[in-house]
Amino acid sequence: MQLGMMNGFGSGMGSGMWIFGLIFWILIVAGLILLIKYLWEGGGARKEESALDILKKKYARGEISKEEFNEKKKDIL
Repeated sequence: MQLGMMNGFGSGMGSGMWIFGLIFWILIVAGLILLIKYLWEGGGARKEESALDILKKKYARGEISKEEFNEKKKDIL
């Protein structure tokens, strides 16, 4: 009789355990989808330069004067 009671308890635990397995696999699949999406989009490496960044680079390379830099900076901001 004890074996029947233990078997009943065990099946009760087992019937609820499938939920954890299901959640585990859903998380694995969702993680893989997010990883593939992240890698497909360039891994976040793509960052467009702002107009101010471009202006700073032109000034640093000597393509524009300080006065021209300040005028254009005022237009941007």
